[in-house]
Amino acid sequence: MKKKLTRLATVALGSLLIFGSPCLFSQDQAFGQVAKSFIDKPDVPEERNTTTSSSAITPQLSQETQGDILMATRRYIEAINAYRLAPSNSAVVMNKIGVAYHHMFSFAEAKRNYEKALKLNPKYSEALNNLGTIYYEEKNYSRAEKLYKKSLKISPHAAVTYSNLGTAYFAHQKYRQGAEAYQRAFSLDPGIFDRDSLGKIEHQGPPGQRATISYYLAKTYAQAGNSEKALEYLRKAIDNGFNDRKKLMEEKEFSDLRKTAAFHKLMVDENLDWLG
Repeated sequence: MKKKLTRLATVALGSLLIFGSPCLFSQDQAFGQVAKSFIDKPDVPEERNTTTSSSAITPQLSQETQGDILMATRRYIEAINAYRLAPSNSAVVMNKIGVAYHHMFSFAEAKRNYEKALKLNPKYSEALNNLGTIYYEEKNYSRAEKLYKKSLKISPHAAVTYSNLGTAYFAHQKYRQGAEAYQRAFSLDPGIFDRDSLGKIEHQGPPGQRATISYYLAKTYAQAGNSEKALEYLRKAIDNGFNDRKKLMEEKEFSDLRKTAAFHKLMVDENLDWLG
């Protein structure tokens, strides 16, 4: 039993390092969308039938590990209670408490605990990313960008943080920088935009912003040779109001895609066959 629970805790802890809203949390992604910025939820482990009641979590496990197990089964209040019994001078524990609150959309408490984590460890990149998603949620995009950049100086290969930075740039109408950040995120992790999160990136903001984000994601996938994903995001862009014929027909990233039957079918399906 103890071995099985320890494996479960490892899964929970690993997923905790990613956050987002449309932004992903770094759990470290938590999660997502949260700001409609990106906090990532931890995946439910394979042992989804494993009993994790307080009586089943053996006393030999630390309070932090018990909290990780409860997080993996989305029992956030119980997880917070367990974490609060762990050493209070741990930046990691404070960040995890923040993630638990973040999952419950209790942004003020999440923010308070991320700040506690950073007071204990100012160079904690996951907490910096997560705090950035809170500012994104508050529509303080400049502050969010600064925190994401600070996090990336410490962890330059964090795809989640690049994704969040790109989303903040788009919200700030910095389209070139947003596209570059998304491309960097994709180069580090080709699956970064496929994950489930509390707030999918393409669902953020008004239709015009969603159209722009989806269009740039379509370009990113087209450039990578993933026609299926490129068409998926191109459809979303069109559904949200994208109708720039000249841009679509001239962008070099779509040159191969435009030759496919699927592209022309999309145009017909969307009543835009006049683009072809």
